[in-house]
Amino acid sequence: MFRLWAKEWKNNRMIKDTVIEDSRDETRTHKVFDAIDEICLQFDLGKPIWLDITVSEFKRHGRARFSQDNFIEEIPFDYLEIHVIEED
Repeated sequence: MFRLWAKEWKNNRMIKDTVIEDSRDETRTHKVFDAIDEICLQFDLGKPIWLDITVSEFKRHGRARFSQDNFIEEIPFDYLEIHVIEED
């Protein structure tokens, strides 16, 4: 089972969160991108852009933060954080 936890933060407070579960037989990359698609649908967001710093942070720690720099449109929060909480 693969589980990804997504949280929106504003003023150092979590304002929204969700956990996406995926038990399909796919690669980790596919599961992460599919989970982000689902998160964006649930939170009514455009897809974030993976900057080099975001990719390296995710590879090292299994978590990443998407701030205004990662989005094309204006976001009503400080950042979106994703964190892999369980992997196959």
